[in-house]
Amino acid sequence: MRLIGNIIWLILGGLALAAGWALVGVLLCLTVVGIPLGVQAFKMAKLTLSPFGKTVTYGGGLGSILANVIWVLLVGWWMAVGYVVAGLANIVTIIGIPFGIQSIKMAQLALMPFGSRVSKRLY
Repeated sequence: MRLIGNIIWLILGGLALAAGWALVGVLLCLTVVGIPLGVQAFKMAKLTLSPFGKTVTYGGGLGSILANVIWVLLVGWWMAVGYVVAGLANIVTIIGIPFGIQSIKMAQLALMPFGSRVSKRLY
């Protein structure tokens, strides 16, 4: 089921979103100051390529908390709102519920990317 969900996700826009995140990551990494932000953009691209079967774990210390506060104030809040709106639009339809759940998962990562890890779900 994960494979089918990921294929449908990629066809319906996931590939374009992942390419956009990767491009933003490359542009941010061109400057020394933007490298930490670029790494977070690559993390979003990784999750966007195949959200089904992936889990996000949150952690980190004080540095991650401070970086997430700055991230939320600058860009995180509007990215998270965009993912939530897309998720709610998907959840309205019965067939879109799994895709809406994945959008909500990405909204959480878009809100707090520092100190988080994207990994394969074991079950």
